[in-house]
Amino acid sequence: MVQSKPAPQTLPSFEAALGQPLTKMPISVLQVNLGRKCNLSCSHCHVEAGPHRTEELSPEVCDQLVEMIHRFPQIQTVDLTGGAPEMNYGFRPIVEAARSQGKEVIVRSNLTIFFEPGYEDLPDYFAQHQVRVVASLPCYLADNVDKMRGQGVYQDSIQALQLLNQKGYGQDPNLVIDLVYNPPVPMSEDFSLTPKQAGLEQDYKAYLSEQFGIQFNRLFTITNLPIGRTKFHLNHRQLHGPYLRFLAQHHNGGTVAHLMCRNELSVDYLGQVYDCDFNQMEGIPALDGQGQPVTVEALLERGTLDVVGQVQTRPYCYGCTAGSGSSCGGSLV
Repeated sequence: MVQSKPAPQTLPSFEAALGQPLTKMPISVLQVNLGRKCNLSCSHCHVEAGPHRTEELSPEVCDQLVEMIHRFPQIQTVDLTGGAPEMNYGFRPIVEAARSQGKEVIVRSNLTIFFEPGYEDLPDYFAQHQVRVVASLPCYLADNVDKMRGQGVYQDSIQALQLLNQKGYGQDPNLVIDLVYNPPVPMSEDFSLTPKQAGLEQDYKAYLSEQFGIQFNRLFTITNLPIGRTKFHLNHRQLHGPYLRFLAQHHNGGTVAHLMCRNELSVDYLGQVYDCDFNQMEGIPALDGQGQPVTVEALLERGTLDVVGQVQTRPYCYGCTAGSGSSCGGSLV
């Protein structure tokens, strides 16, 4: 347990902690939030996705993204998220466009989607296209998962992982399955950072193998940023400010070089571009050198992905640099 230090009166800006603006690097990752539709309503979801959300990618934006994937070889990874990305328009066309160009495709799956009517073929589809699956399993124990994600989600997740193992995931080097740990949303000022990733990964692997015969590649530990439903729960308990201060007090400058926002563009279902998925949820667009919001259409017109010089930062960015750091790919150092 990491102990909270005495809280400062004011929170320094993220750029003040860095001593300079956070600059963008050449873009190599295209992350697309295909929409808010999801079969789950998780308590920690920063997207606030759920079964009653209807926002999703349009055919026009889908066509633009497919064109972008074909036109820009510098894109090495196409990272698809949601909601449940598989439920939203454009999922399969984008997967197939990216794989046709030899790009890595990541699908951030909740696993339980495999058991929804119309999606039963997903394990075969994933294996056929050698999609890298990054799956949320906030704990390896059933009670904790069901509290965060809904009753019965743990058992469905276990069955889904077993299905993926049967297809070769976790064993074939071309079929990668990674799991994601999210800590519970804080209930008091007894805050803590995520556990050390390497040690927790061994705990997950030992338990899931012994209990269910499940194999997976890596575990990612991801800090809950105070956005979306997490922010709502923190505000409800008057913990939002204290939690931000806790994250700021544990800022680790050694993580900054590896922040995902530096080489990534995050695109929403309307074709608007952001520095990261968290800024997307907060409605803070990426800006070009003239201070104008960036869109997929504008990037295609300009013929370059590298129009953003400086990342838009906010206090919640401390969540990505606290301790060992946190990104969509787990700890940073």
